[in-house]
Amino acid sequence: MRYTKLHIWIGCASLLLLLTGCIGQTKKLDRRVTLRRKDKIPYGTYVAYESLAQLFPKAAVTINRSSPMAMISGNEKKAYIIIVNHMTPDVSEWNGIMNLVGQGNQVFISAFRFGDSLLHDLKLQPASRNSLFDDGNRDSLQLSVYDPVSHDSQSFVYPGMNGDTYLSSIDSQYTTVLGRDHQGRPDFVRYTYKGGGALYLHFAPIAFTNFFLLHKNNMAYYDNVFSYLPYSAKEVVWDEYFRYDRKVDFSVFRFILSNRSLQWPFWLLLLLFLLIYLFESKRRQKMIPVIKGLRNTSLDFVRTVGHLYYQRRDNHNLALKMTAHFQDHVRTRYNLPVSVMDEAFVERLSYKTGFDKASLQGLVSDMNELQQRPSLTDADLLAFNRKMEDFYKQA
Repeated sequence: MRYTKLHIWIGCASLLLLLTGCIGQTKKLDRRVTLRRKDKIPYGTYVAYESLAQLFPKAAVTINRSSPMAMISGNEKKAYIIIVNHMTPDVSEWNGIMNLVGQGNQVFISAFRFGDSLLHDLKLQPASRNSLFDDGNRDSLQLSVYDPVSHDSQSFVYPGMNGDTYLSSIDSQYTTVLGRDHQGRPDFVRYTYKGGGALYLHFAPIAFTNFFLLHKNNMAYYDNVFSYLPYSAKEVVWDEYFRYDRKVDFSVFRFILSNRSLQWPFWLLLLLFLLIYLFESKRRQKMIPVIKGLRNTSLDFVRTVGHLYYQRRDNHNLALKMTAHFQDHVRTRYNLPVSVMDEAFVERLSYKTGFDKASLQGLVSDMNELQQRPSLTDADLLAFNRKMEDFYKQA
């Protein structure tokens, strides 16, 4: 009896734990915004893609994974649908899209964010109301679209993530507003071109997710939006090319040239460098070689002759030669007579050369005394030479 009660208590406890675990495991909403045609999660686009065949029963629904530049229009008109998170085409891709429009095709683009160059070409100014992943914006979304036939505005709402964007500025001369957000601001516009082509820009791709379309009668929003595309389209192309990062070699120049706000500064900078090069190349001259001045070889000659006389120990004769050279130097350079070297001569030579008058007087006195002396010692000759060198250096 005790054994049976023990088993009953163990079974009840196990059942209680199992029930508690099941109650605690509540299913959470998958909030990933993939916008993929095969995803059946709330924010995939499985319903939108599968409904294209019903909305365009006479058209073939195809998948595109190549650049718009590679798409060939032909005679059969296409409806090209792009639903992505970010639409930032480069110059060649944007030219490919506009070529399709110019050939009479319909291009529909829905994205949370568009590239600056694309918006600039279309003269649009977006204003992000709130971040897509802001927790405060996960409550609800309300959109309205004009009926293609009656042109009446119809509003739609759902209790999921709110991640739309609106346009704060448009060029009403070329832009037709087809839809608005809950405050009446445009979030769905159309551009019509010659030849029947049209470009549609939609700023709330969350409206094409499974969660939004399956809520109440929100499929009517889907029908109204895509009803602007011609029913006679022979091919509906669902884009997969812009969904993934294109595997191209990244280049700084490619990035600059694909961004309109950087294009003009870049070309202006190159033009500035070109102008600087042209002007500087004309102003700059070749380096002029330095030509050294002629040396005063007369002093070298005097020194050479002095060495010869000094080696012969004829100090008196050497002093006389030095005196004669001094007189010739004063006569040719300062234009002074040297026949009489008296106080007047010393005064005039000191004034012209700036040499100290007392030192010059001592030098001239030594020269005058040489005529009276028969010989000269080595010490006297060296002292006389120092005075002479001081004059040549300072005069």
